[in-house]
Amino acid sequence: MSRPPRTASTITKKLLVLTSALTLTACSQAPATQEGTQTAAAPQTGFPVTVENCGRELTFDRPPSKVVTGYHPSLETLLALGLSDRIAGRTFFGESAFLPGQKEQYDKIPQISETIMLPQKEVMLAQGADFVLDNAMAGFDTAGGYAGVAELDAAGSPVYILGGWCSPEETLQYTLDKTFTDLRNLGKIFGVSERAEKLVGELQGSLADAKKRVEGRTPVKVLATDGGKGPVNAYGGSGITNQMITAAGGVNVLADVKGDYTEVSVEEVSAAQPEAVLVSDYSTLRGEDMPSSPAKAEEAFAIAKNSPAAKEKRYLALPVAAQHPGYRNILAITDIAAFLHPDAFTR
Repeated sequence: MSRPPRTASTITKKLLVLTSALTLTACSQAPATQEGTQTAAAPQTGFPVTVENCGRELTFDRPPSKVVTGYHPSLETLLALGLSDRIAGRTFFGESAFLPGQKEQYDKIPQISETIMLPQKEVMLAQGADFVLDNAMAGFDTAGGYAGVAELDAAGSPVYILGGWCSPEETLQYTLDKTFTDLRNLGKIFGVSERAEKLVGELQGSLADAKKRVEGRTPVKVLATDGGKGPVNAYGGSGITNQMITAAGGVNVLADVKGDYTEVSVEEVSAAQPEAVLVSDYSTLRGEDMPSSPAKAEEAFAIAKNSPAAKEKRYLALPVAAQHPGYRNILAITDIAAFLHPDAFTR
């Protein structure tokens, strides 16, 4: 999925390359009628609604009721909108802590994949979903054995990609306001626009508060990394992580590197002289154990050994799910701001 899950941190680059050739076909697909329901349902107030996503128009005659979610931030976003009863299947999530109150809801939803990725084509099509929500395109790569966007559309399972992560280029163009656009679009799709607007207001308030607290303070020089002894897996000056650092009162020491999740040389990291380090935190990837956040931080400190960050051993383990489009990334900005400017959060 371009996902990466950087949970998919490691998947990111590889899967972005795989999916860059995927062509999205235009569609205006209403959710499929579920087996056992009447085909001529009465019109629902406020419907049909149409939203745009990945250059396609998606039209819904009624709210989806049998939803499949991909990588966890997509599930978190629907749960934040109070839509757990609409979710019929989800992927596995075991890489980091759940948001408060969401683990209990997660446990009640059937798991259809043992990894963060959507299941393979046959299993996916068999779900009979009337809506599919994910964070990027990797889970729809037909070359990888997944059901494509066009195939799912044709089956009555329209796909929506959060954050506009519809291609590698669009991943680099992400801006924080796209999270609010997604929430409003989902509010329309599910007939809960009032609920969505309330959530948008809460998140915008949280973001404004964090920005106000750090306003006028000297930005902290930040290295965001996923570890590596050389080359280093790190986050450049394009995309979601860079946006979060800036909003939290930091400045990305790799801002001149065109890329989101990318590889940089040991020399670049050593010369960057970070004052603080953000480490992508996840324990497993596709069932395999990953290096711990403390271990990845030590790798960064060893490379930038004369930096203020290394001398103070100053790092924050940032859940990698927060580095993907969805409800969580706005919440994480406050955590980053409090880490970079702790004295701004004492009142």
